[in-house]
Amino acid sequence: MERKLGEQIIREIRRDRDYLDDAPVIEYLNTFGGTLLSAFPEARGEAGYDFFFFAVRDPMINAFALPGGFIGVHSALLLAAQNESELASVLAHEIGHVSQRHIARMLGKQRQDALIPLASLVLAALAARSSPDASTALLMGGQGMAIQRQLNFSRDAEREADRVGLSIMKEAGFDTSGMVSFFGRLQTATRAYNDSAPAYLRSHPLTTERIADIQARTRDMRYRQRADSLDFHLIRARVRVLQDLTPQGLLDAVGALDMQAQGKTRNQLAAAKYGLAFAALKQGNPDKAQELLQQAVAATQGPAAPIQNVNFTNLAIDIKLAQGKAADALKEADAARAKFPLSRGIARQYADSLIAAGRLDDAVAYLRDQAQLYRQEPQLQDQLAKAYAAQGKQALQHLALAESYALNGALPAAMDQLGIARRAPDASFYDQSLIDARERDWKAQWRDQMKEGQKEKL
Repeated sequence: MERKLGEQIIREIRRDRDYLDDAPVIEYLNTFGGTLLSAFPEARGEAGYDFFFFAVRDPMINAFALPGGFIGVHSALLLAAQNESELASVLAHEIGHVSQRHIARMLGKQRQDALIPLASLVLAALAARSSPDASTALLMGGQGMAIQRQLNFSRDAEREADRVGLSIMKEAGFDTSGMVSFFGRLQTATRAYNDSAPAYLRSHPLTTERIADIQARTRDMRYRQRADSLDFHLIRARVRVLQDLTPQGLLDAVGALDMQAQGKTRNQLAAAKYGLAFAALKQGNPDKAQELLQQAVAATQGPAAPIQNVNFTNLAIDIKLAQGKAADALKEADAARAKFPLSRGIARQYADSLIAAGRLDDAVAYLRDQAQLYRQEPQLQDQLAKAYAAQGKQALQHLALAESYALNGALPAAMDQLGIARRAPDASFYDQSLIDARERDWKAQWRDQMKEGQKEKL
């Protein structure tokens, strides 16, 4: 039930415009989180959670855990973390909440149906950024307020999460003092922050007493100096650009990155140039982006060196696609697949490059195989729809779009796409059979969701 609830909430979050659906950011967070979990396997808890880490665009320094192993990180937190030990302290703390099943323990005496209204709290928190009044209205119901009170973490739960987090950091080789320094910064930021979001999604109540307790626990731990990875700096620069994609927001990011470029370390310089290249691409200037990316690579690998970093490679492929150099992009993406076989971002860029190069049959074959292997990636269905559209295959295009909507939890929109696919002039007998089967399944799922909604109202 925890996992089901977490999946329901994450589907709602993914539909929000502030969900950072950016492959390099998601890959970094999950690789980093995976490092923590690998060093301390018992953190997966008795339920053996399959964790998923993601980011949302938000100016508040915060992170939060959802039931079932979903952990969200605000973009401002990534920018505020000064090193990977500080970032590890926050993720380890949130892993502690999940592994100790704090949410389930607090709601254990409630009926199972009482878990479902938690999704409305997440929606209210998301609505708070654009419409505080709407958020307040969502939270004023008696049931919502009752659940919100249940979600206020007790001091014991926070201390338990701190203890587990410290153990995870120690086993993973991070500097445990990073928890003290970052939580102190988070405490300061929290004092100046006030909004109508529910307590569960606001910064945890980091009291002076709790910080003192962390200091006492870390006092006898041996200091460990850990060098930050280049990817940490690159992702922070990327997030700085993604924080605000308005023209003024991009100008502000460029100004901050220009100042960072004055830094004395190679990683700081490389990250600043990488961020400036990414910003130039977002501003529609791929040639300038190419020049800045070359400077970023030279700062860490030397001039004329082949790119060895996955984030550099990802941006290089995007630049070539933006320049209209589809053949070059395809060549680089194909080589990158062999170099970085676990990168989902590179895999999807390879498909984009096949489509851009006009190799539509190859793109469809590749994407169909990928969709069978990675059934929960709606991006693959979106790319399939694009490839089918370029081939003029209307029925298959709308079938792929229907699959994408369904994976994102938008079942009514998915069924609308099935209707369009059914009426397409090129819909074959096989297509019609598949449409009928999908429609039966999704209608049954929708009826179940409506029943749950009726139970919630009762």
